[in-house]
Amino acid sequence: MSMRSWLAGVGLVAMALPVAACGGTTPDDLAATSEVTGTPTTGTPTTGTPTSPTSTPTESVPASPTPTAASPELSGTRQVTIVRVDGFESGLSLTEDGRLAEVDDDSGRQLFVPTPLDAQTFQIRAYRGAGGGPGTGEAVCWQVHNPGDTSPLTVQGADCDEREPRQRFTIASATDDTDAYLISSNSAYLRHSRQSGLILEELGDASPTNSFRLNDNGPAPERE
Repeated sequence: MSMRSWLAGVGLVAMALPVAACGGTTPDDLAATSEVTGTPTTGTPTTGTPTSPTSTPTESVPASPTPTAASPELSGTRQVTIVRVDGFESGLSLTEDGRLAEVDDDSGRQLFVPTPLDAQTFQIRAYRGAGGGPGTGEAVCWQVHNPGDTSPLTVQGADCDEREPRQRFTIASATDDTDAYLISSNSAYLRHSRQSGLILEELGDASPTNSFRLNDNGPAPERE
């Protein structure tokens, strides 16, 4: 064997030794390693998936504001007169006998301040106007009255007490008229009856028959 052939053989052995020292890595092993290291990259979109559902409630919260929230007449800082949409010339009044009725003059307490208790629930405070008696006087609040017989529920005046559940009324926009409101208490709606005047009546599946307009009459009296 010539010296040149011997050196070539030694060179081949030397090149083979590092390959064996690395644990015998083969092209198949390199491919497998590539697949393993590539798994997290392939799974990256799954790590972002939970952020999509969590962002959904945040985006939907402003989409359902309370219908009455933007109305100044329902802010508790304005006094209003209340007129039934089909009431022609009559307006609501807490009369001298203490019952809510429709009148065509300036008698009784005809200025009302719906004061928010929560989203759509209000305590309705009543004051005298210029012609309704001496001064605005102390507020009197609407309160559901149950006569305890077959007579319908009515609204009467009472000392204001925010803890009294009978003084909690729901005021919500009428679906067919954005300028009018439905007034109710525990699903009993305020409406006009030919026989009994203004009453509260549970309607079941029937639609409310009367809606009311709130007409701004300036700043509410300061609460004592």
